[in-house]
Amino acid sequence: MWESRRAAAVPGSVFALMDAAKGRARVAGLGIVDLSIGSSDLPPPDAVLEVLRGATRDAGTYRYPLFSDTAPLREAAAGYLARRFGVAVDPAREVLPLIGAQEGLAHLLLAVTDPGDTLLLPDPCYPPYLGAAAVAGLNVVTLPLRPQAGFLPDLDAVPVGVRPRALLLNYPNNPTSAVADAAFFRRAAAWCRARGTLLVHDHPYAELTFGAYRAPSALEAGLEGVVELHSLSKTHHMGGFRVGFAAGDAGVIAALARVKGAIDFHPYLGIQRAAAHALGLPDAVGRAGAAVFEARRDALVPALRELGWEVALPQASMYAWARVPGLRDSVAFAVRAAESTGVAISPGAAFGAGGEGFVRFALVQPPEVLREATRRLGTVPTT
Repeated sequence: MWESRRAAAVPGSVFALMDAAKGRARVAGLGIVDLSIGSSDLPPPDAVLEVLRGATRDAGTYRYPLFSDTAPLREAAAGYLARRFGVAVDPAREVLPLIGAQEGLAHLLLAVTDPGDTLLLPDPCYPPYLGAAAVAGLNVVTLPLRPQAGFLPDLDAVPVGVRPRALLLNYPNNPTSAVADAAFFRRAAAWCRARGTLLVHDHPYAELTFGAYRAPSALEAGLEGVVELHSLSKTHHMGGFRVGFAAGDAGVIAALARVKGAIDFHPYLGIQRAAAHALGLPDAVGRAGAAVFEARRDALVPALRELGWEVALPQASMYAWARVPGLRDSVAFAVRAAESTGVAISPGAAFGAGGEGFVRFALVQPPEVLREATRRLGTVPTT
């Protein structure tokens, strides 16, 4: 009786079904290999943990952190953007710390949209995007991400009558692992500016790139009408610390700060210090972590192909996105796989209608475990 229309509009999650299936597998005595959650299993850099340990012994970090206290983290974020992408931002006006990028996105939509506005979302997409849009009361128009187009949206296919308030993109992409180049972001930014649409880019996998590929930033297309969300959860393996930052258009950042100021304080000062230190580490530190996921990719993808599954070799992210021949119900297949083999994967339908027929693997286990998981999945019927 107390549920609001906003709460009721938040889509249900199939991951509750997956948790139940994993529970039944444990009861049956199966060893669980959980490849369904994109949470890095690597530790943060030692130097980052040392900064945090030192901060916990500083009584000055225990109080509520004010905006002025975030200056070191904002300056570190600006330094990172300049060093990594060649993007100049004003840390006082164009950067804002977040309690994780997922929190930041939900508050951002509340800050820059009104109920009934239109949000352009890719399909498939990260499920919390749909929840954040529902809480904000937005009308969602989906943009299909098709394999033949490299899982990039065709903005020219947006119906003429659609007047979007915002476009949300995410490259390297979750769940497809697709990547975009700087030219794509320039075209997207120009398309948005011509329509008075805010370009929002969720960029948590900026440093989880493989080989010679390095992910660009949407901010390279200019700050006007563009905002980008960064997270230390993947790039620095700090998921549980809940810290990231938004950067871009000063008006957008100001609106986001106003909403956040009514709802939360900033991250604990010790976590801010650790995050600022992480953002200043040499690029080689991040590349070492990415190399671990690259080795896992190189173990998993050939094993999946041996099953006859269609999967591209990801250039970035911590996922492999596989089309399973003949698969019509990815949720039923994922539940069946967990119950019968103990291997938990994400059904493609959990990411939207465009994900049906696919499953997503998180590269969060060593190569030998990934190969064993694939062997087990080969015994599961697709129908």
